[in-house]
Amino acid sequence: MLLPGMIFLVIFSIVPMFGIVMAFQNFVPAKGIFGSKFVGLAQFQRLFMLPDFRQILENTLIIALSKILLGTLLAVVFAVLLNECKNVRYKRFIQTAVYLPHFLSWVILAVMFSNIFSYTGIINQIIMAFGGEPVMFMISNTWFRPIIIGTDVWKEFGYNAVIYVAAMTSIDPTLYEAADIDGAGRWKKIMNITIPGILPTIILMGTLSIGNVLNAGFDQVFNMYSPLVYRTGDIIDTYVYREGLVNIQYSFATAVGLFKSVISFGLLALAYKLADKFCGYRIF
Repeated sequence: MLLPGMIFLVIFSIVPMFGIVMAFQNFVPAKGIFGSKFVGLAQFQRLFMLPDFRQILENTLIIALSKILLGTLLAVVFAVLLNECKNVRYKRFIQTAVYLPHFLSWVILAVMFSNIFSYTGIINQIIMAFGGEPVMFMISNTWFRPIIIGTDVWKEFGYNAVIYVAAMTSIDPTLYEAADIDGAGRWKKIMNITIPGILPTIILMGTLSIGNVLNAGFDQVFNMYSPLVYRTGDIIDTYVYREGLVNIQYSFATAVGLFKSVISFGLLALAYKLADKFCGYRIF
């Protein structure tokens, strides 16, 4: 049963790692990996001397961290509100409705949001209806980053909330019964029973998210950004795509990707160490 998955992993994840060699070469496709000249760390030196490197790294960190923090906060709040809903049919409908966007492709959603936030879109129609001036959201460096963060949080918070809803089922019901006897209201029960009950899960999920600090969402950004918003929207993954596939700078793009992978690996190792320390969670 494991064989198909193992074959997929070897072909698409392990074998391509041989291409990391290009990060230390001046790769020429006609000469191949074995014929291209080795240049050591020259590609990495070029990366760190790049004027745009700091801006790209800053964009990546701001977008990724904002998605993690806001996504976790909204998922927890939604899970708590859903847990307080006593109408089972209404509860299932709401949960399904917010869960579905997770399965939609960013190719589809990018078109939808581009139309919503376009110059003649529904948002600008509402603004003009109240006497305001239309805003070019999708090419504005002021608005593009909040749109990227907000739309991703909207897409994923329902899916992320499932974990917290499941964690709430493990809370001892007698705690709520004792709180009722003591005269505690709904807010008191949430703050003193529900939140402390799922706090280990929140800490665990937040800790494991550290490994995704440099993953700002290539699919989303690539389908929604344009050269006009590179200053606030360009991230490491989109930069690697442009350098490697558009500008045909294979060695440099590989070096940038390797830099990101090494940092992500270190953060992932740190995340599991913290998860083991604070939550007793470990996979090895």
